[in-house]
Amino acid sequence: MAQSSGGKKPILKTIVFGLFSVALYAAAFSYGDTLTALFSRGSFWAAGPIATVFAFSYAHGAFASNLWTCLGIEASRARATKRPEVRPQPRATLNA
Repeated sequence: MAQSSGGKKPILKTIVFGLFSVALYAAAFSYGDTLTALFSRGSFWAAGPIATVFAFSYAHGAFASNLWTCLGIEASRARATKRPEVRPQPRATLNA
């Protein structure tokens, strides 16, 4: 079972980033035609979809990370002892 780190839970951050994510999705679906018209102009407008994806990724990623922390789910820590690395052996065969 995952153990708590003992710090305060980021409930306010979770709510803020959740609302920000919902606002981004609502804006994208409500103004999809306008965004498409702007981003299809070319030139510097062509960077619009990339910037939009980064904004969505940041907002949703921060929300999800804070949500998992609030729920007490954290990544597992690396083991102190490492297993020996098994390397694949190359084989040379002829198909006859």
